[in-house]
Amino acid sequence: MQRVMKTAGLAVALIAGSAMTAQAADLKIALIAGKTGPLEAYAKQTETGFMMGLEYMTRGSMTWQGRKIKVIVKDDQLKPDIGKSLLEQAYGDDDVDIAVGTTSSGVALAMLPVAEEYKKILIVEPAVADAITGEKWNKYVFRTARNSTQDAYAAAAAFPTTGEVHVATLAQDYAFGRDGVKALKEALGALRPNVKVDFEEYAPTQATDFTASAQRMFDALKDKPGKKVISIIWAGPHPLPKIADLKPERYGIEIAPGGNILPVMKLYKPYPGMEGAIYYYYAFPKNPMNDWLVKEHTKRFNSPPDFFTAGGMAAASAVLTAVKRAGGTNTDKLIAAMEGMAFDTPKGTMIFRKEDHQAMQEMYHFKVKANGKNDFDLLDLVETIPESAMPLPIRTKH
Repeated sequence: MQRVMKTAGLAVALIAGSAMTAQAADLKIALIAGKTGPLEAYAKQTETGFMMGLEYMTRGSMTWQGRKIKVIVKDDQLKPDIGKSLLEQAYGDDDVDIAVGTTSSGVALAMLPVAEEYKKILIVEPAVADAITGEKWNKYVFRTARNSTQDAYAAAAAFPTTGEVHVATLAQDYAFGRDGVKALKEALGALRPNVKVDFEEYAPTQATDFTASAQRMFDALKDKPGKKVISIIWAGPHPLPKIADLKPERYGIEIAPGGNILPVMKLYKPYPGMEGAIYYYYAFPKNPMNDWLVKEHTKRFNSPPDFFTAGGMAAASAVLTAVKRAGGTNTDKLIAAMEGMAFDTPKGTMIFRKEDHQAMQEMYHFKVKANGKNDFDLLDLVETIPESAMPLPIRTKH
C-alpha cells in the first residue's frame, strides 16, 4: 500500500512538473521593423514604445500569465522580400507565438499572406495603407496603427464646414501616398462636400527638389476662389520648408502638413496657426498609460514620446491583453478574443473592429503653437476627433 501511494505521489509530481514546464514556456514575439533606411526613426520609436509597453503592462517583470516574454527584433530594411522572409523565419524557425510589424506599407502587404500560410497572428504597426485591412486582409491580421482612411477623415474634419475650399495634394508615389490621397478624397466627399481636391501631385519617395511639383500645384490653385490649401501626405524628411520657401502665400495658398514625428514638426514652428490632424501628440491624451509614458520617456531619453512610440506601446498592450483574454496563444482562441477587444493605449481605449480587425481610435485636430516653450512644445489641441466622426468603410472582401 505504501509503495502504491509513493508511486501515485510520484505520478502526481511528474504531472505537476510537466504542467509547470508548459506554463513556463516563453511567450515569444517577433518585432519586425524597417530599421535601415529613411524610416529608421519610425522603426526605432516603434521598438522603444513596444518594449516600454511590455514593461508597463507587466509592471517591470517582463512576464505574463506565468510566461517569460522574449522579443525577437528583426530588420526588414524596408524591402518587401526581406520582410516576407523574416516573418517566415519568425513563424517557422523561431516558432514565435505572435508577430508585430512593420514600418513600411509595402513590406507589410508582402507579409500578410505569410500570416495566413502559417495560421499565426500578425499585428500590423505602424504601416497604414488601407489595403492591409482592406482587399489584401486575412483573418490572422490585426492592426493597432491607424489606416490611411482614419488619417483622411481626421484631416477632413480639420477643414472648415462652410465656404468654398480648393485643395492640391502632395504625396509620395507608393502605397502610403496614393492610398492617403484616395482616402482623403473619399473623406472630404463624406464629411466636407464644400471642399474639392482639384489636383494631385505625386513625387518619388526620396525626392528632395520640389520646385516643379510646387509650381504645378500653384498653377492648379492660384485662380480658384475661396480658401486654397496644399495638403501634404508624407513619410520621412518633410517637404514643407521647401514648399514654403517658394511662397505659396503670394497666391493666397495655405499649407496643411498633417501630423508627423517631433523632429519633423519642429519645422512647423515658423508657421504658427497652421492647422492639421494628427494620430498622436504627447500632450493631448489624458490617461494613466500616457502619463506614465510621457514621464518615463522624458526621464530616460530627455524628450517626450513621439508618434510611433505611442503606436509601439499600443501594439504591446494589444498582444498582452489578447493573450490574457484568450488564456494562451492558440491562434483560434486569440482571434475570438481579439475581435471586438478593447485595450488600453497611450491614446486611450482602442477596439479591434470585428469585420476587418482595424483598431478604432480617436484622432486630434491641431494648430501650430505661436510661442512654444521649447522644441517639443509645438501644438495646441483644437479638438479631439472621436471615432464616431470617422465612419470608416469596411473594405475587406471576406
